[in-house]
Amino acid sequence: MQDAQFVPIEDVGKKFSVSLSTVRSWLRLGFIPKSTYIKVGNTYRFDVDAVVKALTAQPDDAVVVKEAVFKPDEEVVESPVQLELNFNPDEDL
Repeated sequence: MQDAQFVPIEDVGKKFSVSLSTVRSWLRLGFIPKSTYIKVGNTYRFDVDAVVKALTAQPDDAVVVKEAVFKPDEEVVESPVQLELNFNPDEDL
């Protein structure tokens, strides 16, 4: 078993080229699982390799939102829309 190296939140932001507020949002929204970090008081330390795996893995139970498509004089057709994470550094600045 390999020992994980736990690093501060700033290192996670640098790894993904995003701001600290973005990393904090990912924490609040549950994108970064509790199993990938240690929290003592207000201090977080992250296993970066585990965070990368968690954020880039395909979920087993992907969230699918159905979007109704309305066409005049036709019945409603539902088409699935899959949500995905976009880690674009230019948009997260």
